[in-house]
Amino acid sequence: MRIILLLLLCVTFFPGCELFTTRDPELPDQGRSNFQIATEPEIVIENLKNSFSDKNVQNYVACFIDSSFSSRRFLFQPSGEVISQYQFLAEGWDVSDEQRYFSSVIASINPDFPLTLTFGNESYSRTGDTVVYSATYFINLPINQPESDNYQGNLRFNLVNDSRSIWSIYFWQDIKLPDLQSWSELKGKYY
Repeated sequence: MRIILLLLLCVTFFPGCELFTTRDPELPDQGRSNFQIATEPEIVIENLKNSFSDKNVQNYVACFIDSSFSSRRFLFQPSGEVISQYQFLAEGWDVSDEQRYFSSVIASINPDFPLTLTFGNESYSRTGDTVVYSATYFINLPINQPESDNYQGNLRFNLVNDSRSIWSIYFWQDIKLPDLQSWSELKGKYY
């Protein structure tokens, strides 16, 4: 009886302690993400850039065609000069290979250092159900601080709308510039 009386007094005199109220749940540990549903081809390009700055492999892979929702398959055409060094790039490179190399890149970078991808001289053109995106690219990979590995070149993406009305990349052509490391070389090194 004494215990019940003591509890009653505590609840009466200390209502501010909120002993019996629930608290808001904590959010799960999530990586940073600026991903948007790609309802337009331009959003795919933004998602690709953001996957680099966010260092988010899942968002990177989501930029490429999902054959569950399209009859098209992903095809990567590496720069010709790189094929002799990294022949596997020309042997059926698919979305799982994209995931593998990008995961390796992310794992090799200090979480505090930024990974950047920028595009220049961008152009979009429509051919039937496909949008062709052409641009120059620059990738800064902060591997050996204070120095970085840089990759530059030209690329062409073919994008298509899948059965969910989501745009994604189904064809990628990489074009190496003289005396510069290309994206194909980045993929070859980190695969």
